[in-house]
Amino acid sequence: MSTESAISKERRQQVQAALSDIQHLLGDGPLTREGLAAVTARLEQLAQRQELFPVSDFPPPAPEQGVGASTRYRLNPDDAPGVPALYLNSINPGKTTLPHNHTTWAAIVALSGQELNRVYRRSDDGSQEGRATLEQVREVVVQPGQSVSFLADDIHSIHVTGDTPTLHFHLYGQPLETLSGRIGIDLATGQILNYNATQMKPGQEVRA
Repeated sequence: MSTESAISKERRQQVQAALSDIQHLLGDGPLTREGLAAVTARLEQLAQRQELFPVSDFPPPAPEQGVGASTRYRLNPDDAPGVPALYLNSINPGKTTLPHNHTTWAAIVALSGQELNRVYRRSDDGSQEGRATLEQVREVVVQPGQSVSFLADDIHSIHVTGDTPTLHFHLYGQPLETLSGRIGIDLATGQILNYNATQMKPGQEVRA
C-alpha cells in the first residue's frame, strides 16, 4: 500500500486551490481576453511553487523516444467533465507543430525551458472548403515570466528550440482528447486537417 508523500499532497492541494480560483474567475459569461489574462495570472502564481513539480516526479521523455518527444502529465485527471484540464507538459527540444486552434481557451505558463509560439490569423475568406491561408502576427517565447494565452479560435504553432526540455503548464477549457473539432493548417499547402486525428499521438498522456 503506497503512502502519498508530503510534496505530492501539497501539490494536489495547491492544484485544486488554483483550479477552484480559476473556476471562480471564469464565471458564467463568455470569456474575454481580460478574463483570460486573470486566469493566466492565477496559473502563474501556481508556477511559482516550482518545488512542488520536481523533475523527478515529471521527467522528460527519454532520449530514445526521439527528437521533440513529449509527455503530458494530467494534474486533475479525476475532475468532472466541463472542468478545465490542467497538464504539465515536458517536451524535448526539436518539437514543432502545425498551426492549430483549440476550440476552447488555453493558457501556457512556464516553469522551466523555452517554447516559441508563433501566432497567426486567417487571411482568407473561408470560401474554399478544406483550405486556409495564414498570416503570422507575432511571436512569443514562453519561458519563466512570459506566458501566452488563446481564445477558442486563435491559431498558433509551437517550436521547442532551446537546449533543454520544457516543463510548462498547459491549461485548457476542456480536456484535449475531447476537442475533436480542432483544426491544423499545413502552411505549405494550405490544407486544413483534423488536428486531434492526425497530430495527437496515443500514449503521450500520464495521470499525475
